[in-house]
Amino acid sequence: MSVFRTSQFRYVMLILGAWLGVFVLTRSVLLAAHWRDAQAGVIDSLRIFGVGLVYDLGFLVYAAVPLALYALLCPNGLWRARWHRVALHVIFGLLLFVMLFTAVAEWVFWDEFGVRFNFIAVDYLVYSKEVVNNIVESYPVFRILGTLVLLAVAITVGLGKRLSAILHSSSLTTKSARFAGAAGLVSLVALSAALLGQDFPRGQGGNAYQSELASNGPFQFFAAFRNNELDYRQFYATLPGEQVAGLLRDELAEPNARFIGSDPQDIRRVIDNPGSPRRLNVILVTIESLSAKYLGSFGDKRGLTPNLDKLREQSLAFSNFYATGTRTDRGLEAITLAVPPTPGRSIVKRIGRESGYASLGQHFHAKGYDSVFLYGGRGYFDNMNAFFGGNGYRIVDQSSVPDAEMNFTNAWGMSDEDLYRQTLKVADADHAAGKPFFLQLMTTSNHRPYTYPDGRIDIPSGKGREGAVKYTDYAIGRFLAEARQKPWFDKTVFVFVADHTAGSAGKEDLPVANYHIPLFIYAPSLLPPRDVATVASQIDLAPTLLGLLNFDYTSTFFGRNVMTEDPGRGRALVGNYQHLGLFDGTDLAILSPRKAVRRHQDALGNSREVVADTSDALVRRNVAYYQGASHDFRKGLLAWQPENDVAMRLTEAALMASPVANRLSGG
Repeated sequence: MSVFRTSQFRYVMLILGAWLGVFVLTRSVLLAAHWRDAQAGVIDSLRIFGVGLVYDLGFLVYAAVPLALYALLCPNGLWRARWHRVALHVIFGLLLFVMLFTAVAEWVFWDEFGVRFNFIAVDYLVYSKEVVNNIVESYPVFRILGTLVLLAVAITVGLGKRLSAILHSSSLTTKSARFAGAAGLVSLVALSAALLGQDFPRGQGGNAYQSELASNGPFQFFAAFRNNELDYRQFYATLPGEQVAGLLRDELAEPNARFIGSDPQDIRRVIDNPGSPRRLNVILVTIESLSAKYLGSFGDKRGLTPNLDKLREQSLAFSNFYATGTRTDRGLEAITLAVPPTPGRSIVKRIGRESGYASLGQHFHAKGYDSVFLYGGRGYFDNMNAFFGGNGYRIVDQSSVPDAEMNFTNAWGMSDEDLYRQTLKVADADHAAGKPFFLQLMTTSNHRPYTYPDGRIDIPSGKGREGAVKYTDYAIGRFLAEARQKPWFDKTVFVFVADHTAGSAGKEDLPVANYHIPLFIYAPSLLPPRDVATVASQIDLAPTLLGLLNFDYTSTFFGRNVMTEDPGRGRALVGNYQHLGLFDGTDLAILSPRKAVRRHQDALGNSREVVADTSDALVRRNVAYYQGASHDFRKGLLAWQPENDVAMRLTEAALMASPVANRLSGG
């Protein structure tokens, strides 16, 4: 008897067929909703659905394993039992509900990120409390779940006669059928594992919406789970180590920088900033999801950011500044460690390897500052407490603030006003103790569900991103107004920067314009306002800030001091967990897994994608940054080494005082 005629086989195939229908419907709805973005003609649409079918079937092969194993191993007597047939009806309905729920979850995820499930979705499972609360506060969850239950029941009832006919079939499994079914399933799993990957056959480059639509959300989820850390040398284009070393030293060379590492790819260097050190206080505010496009001073006409627009006029304002990544942990990694966004997990979230780095806070702490990380939420999210606590900071987060001191909270934590109130409290205490402070903040209010205290602005709470942006701006204005009354204000540098933009998805894998963020450095009695047009990204913030304070230090930073930079050397590193880019102000080079290399000409204009290789100068610069960062991370060359710093300086002083040094310097 053929396995294809058995009751068990037909039952499993009915379930998988229903799932396949859900997948095709999901793809169709997403394509219809983003038809203009996808720019899909007839051929493109056929490719989207053809490649999508391959991914759908690939996932269904894996999904069939537990179902098929149960069906193949279930004794025929049990399969015939009346109660068991009822249970199989219920199981059919439950599995259908799971896939309908997955389809809705994909829609919600796409609405937020513009892509199918990826590594971000894997991350979100780890922090289920915040994510679930956020979803409950953002969507009518219980109505949606109720609708899905009714829909699953209706479909199950509608297919009831067919299902009953299958279960009452006299064709049951024999030993030979079971063996054939098991062998066939193993073969299909092996074939799927060998042929399908995150980017094959859907491909890379071209219209990113088409690539995402041609995929399968559950398949991508499990592929991302498996590939949460990517080895650079295995997956990406490389250059010989000596070439990387030379390119990196050319990139990071500055008149006041002297390289000291013995490893050719070690970028450690002594930075001698001219002038006497300025022991000023620093408050660095990292603002959740603040795209530059929302600011009136960057062209928005809705009047959402009057305080930030005024602040820009009074600050060192960086008009061509870019986020390095698409998530908060990437922004914090770049701002704190000044490293490019290495593929896979950020260093912030590499549990067990997240501490001991030469962080910005560590540099301030070594100079006698109170380095504090203040977060509006609970710092276990994204492993923030472990990262900052292990890199020179003490922590103030929602869990350490008394309930009486928080006037408003939502799924992500306390409101920005409450966070700024805690910041003023810490600053006052340090000032009273005669201790300079470096306070690094991470806000939460500009995030779905976009809720905030009532009565602050003219947009009701929870009505969308516009209100959250306007409230964010309101809270910043109020914070600065209160700070101006403090005795420490005139000796404090305020830095306002976004962690990432509100949405980085676009027609390309790395749409540079969607990474544009504001950076304002404000100290009215210390820094004259000016616009800085040099192209830069978050890895340049730390060296720029330490340069403004005239601090000498040993740098492991991959960034440069933008204030002393030749504008023609400007560049921004941008990426996501998979694609790695370098933008030179005109063109963008992209490195992707499978050692793929591309170049986008006129990346901010009529972007044109062309095939490139490692002979391209921009690509070589790109490889140098990311391969070098991967090398230094693996070799421990980003570590904080205060004892080496002191020894190195003593050795340098002795050498410079020697007759040989005097002759070499012309003395």
